[in-house]
Amino acid sequence: MPFVLQADDGVLLAVYVQPRASRNELVGIQGEELKLRLTSPPVEGAANKLCRDFVAKLLGIPRKDVALVAGERSRHKRLLITGMDPDGIRNRLTILIK
Repeated sequence: MPFVLQADDGVLLAVYVQPRASRNELVGIQGEELKLRLTSPPVEGAANKLCRDFVAKLLGIPRKDVALVAGERSRHKRLLITGMDPDGIRNRLTILIK
């Protein structure tokens, strides 16, 4: 899973976000990123907040453990995950990706 990278202060997760979808869902892998569809429009940070909340829910971790570190105005985002190791994230995502 090339989208899960070890960082000094946690794990970086590379995500591609498609806003204004009909429902929130984990689509799968697109290139070297995890693809998400989110219902929120990309206005005033709403999609970024929903992205963080949705990833926290997928991983079963508190929302405070997911931070947006790159891609605030882009569909290509980098999230910093604390409180989980890379293998735990890979195992959880392997179960969720169809």
